[in-house]
Amino acid sequence: MSALLGNPTFWVAVALLIFIGLLYYYGVPGNVMNQLDSRGKRIADELAEAKRLRQDAEKLLKEFETKRAAAEREAADIVSAAREEAERLASEAQEKMADFVTRRTASAEAKIAQAEAQASAEVRAAAIDAAVTASERILRQEITGSTATSLVTQGLNDVRTKLQ
Repeated sequence: MSALLGNPTFWVAVALLIFIGLLYYYGVPGNVMNQLDSRGKRIADELAEAKRLRQDAEKLLKEFETKRAAAEREAADIVSAAREEAERLASEAQEKMADFVTRRTASAEAKIAQAEAQASAEVRAAAIDAAVTASERILRQEITGSTATSLVTQGLNDVRTKLQ
């Protein structure tokens, strides 16, 4: 046994057993296990929370995708309605323009006709005045005396009334 007591390996083994005994005496392995268990539970809770947050995020993503799709449909409807409104307004403007051109053309034609009638009346009046003046000169040169004057005046008045 003395060989065993002088062996350093024996004393290292004894010291190790005493150290392990002291660790059990003070409850170190239980504390380590409790800490590992609490840490494991905390990690499991964090994983569960992360899973719940991921599910919430996926649900929000689906909601936003649905809202985005609805917004795109609404935007397409708005664009379509605006295009139809623009086409309708363009059509109305074209119809109004055609109506305006037709009315202006009719007005211009009426003014032209009125101007032609007025010009014709003025030319007729000028021709009548010229004919009366020419007739008066010719008759004055050919007929003389008081009878001539009364005949010329009466004839000229008759010509004026008939020509007008």
